[in-house]
Amino acid sequence: QVQLVESGGGLVQAGGSLRLSCAASGSIFSIKTMGWYRQAPGPVIQRDMVATITSDSSTMYADSVKGRFTIFRDNAKNTVYLQMNSLKPEDTAVYYCKAILQTNYGGPTYQYWGQGTQVTVSS
Repeated sequence: QVQLVESGGGLVQAGGSLRLSCAASGSIFSIKTMGWYRQAPGPVIQRDMVATITSDSSTMYADSVKGRFTIFRDNAKNTVYLQMNSLKPEDTAVYYCKAILQTNYGGPTYQYWGQGTQVTVSS
């Protein structure tokens, strides 16, 4: 069993900041990649990559958030964070944490998702 627990979402004014947290727990041997994805409001249900970080600290950001968002991790706590600065109304979305990990040594990798946390940015 693996659980991803997210926190840090909320309502913020444009230009403000939020920090999202995602803590993974359970039967975890090795976390390969963790990241944040988001679903914007509207009829189209699609999770777009926001930022990812690999086990060797390689990061990737969506063009729309570069220079404003920072992803980082605490390996000892199996936790990934997303520091969001200079927030814009178009950042409003449900943010989902994703982890790609192994539950057993030598076993395959699996993909897990958090339940999502709402981020609303007012103009």
